[in-house]
Amino acid sequence: MAFILIIASLVLFLWIVSLCKVLLLPRIPFAKHFTNNNGRAFRKRNVLLVIAHPDDESMFFTPTINFLTSKGHNVQILCLSIGDADGKGNIRKQELFQACVALKVPMQQVKIVNHPDLQDGFGKVWNHSLLAKIIEEEITSRCIDMIITFDSYGVSGHCNHRDVHYGVCKLLHDILQRDIEVWELCLVNEHSRRSGIAMAQHSSQWVWYACFTLLLL
Repeated sequence: MAFILIIASLVLFLWIVSLCKVLLLPRIPFAKHFTNNNGRAFRKRNVLLVIAHPDDESMFFTPTINFLTSKGHNVQILCLSIGDADGKGNIRKQELFQACVALKVPMQQVKIVNHPDLQDGFGKVWNHSLLAKIIEEEITSRCIDMIITFDSYGVSGHCNHRDVHYGVCKLLHDILQRDIEVWELCLVNEHSRRSGIAMAQHSSQWVWYACFTLLLL
């Protein structure tokens, strides 16, 4: 019960942060970009969400996933590690698939990488060229025309998150001729209950959610 309260508190906090960003910061054209077609036929986008660990999709990107799927866009997820810092990688992989069920992202549209040079950990440095290569392979094989990932701070400051951001930047530098859009984290949560359900699938990480929540309270 205590864990459920902690998760609910975290979801509420994220919802408040989302609301503050909507009310206090200048509006970015994200929502308009996906809903206003200026009278043209609807264009379904193939969107690749690039994350570092299982649970990033629920912790940081649920609002974005919900928005895109609700508008009919094709969301795919590339997770660049199994999150094995505590030896729970196999558990966390399964939790990611369970969370994606809650987020209405089909399992065949979720790929989890387990590369020896991309291991979860605060002291682990991820090679940006390797990240760019893996991401490019994914966008080519899945005909991706848009990428969404972390901002330069990695949202929470985690070094793996930041490396993913710079890996995407390296990719953009290398494929300037390709027509592809990239967006950093956009946080506007219209379905906070679904966020809670998705986060609840990552039970192996509840201790981290608890610590994060206590730091914020």
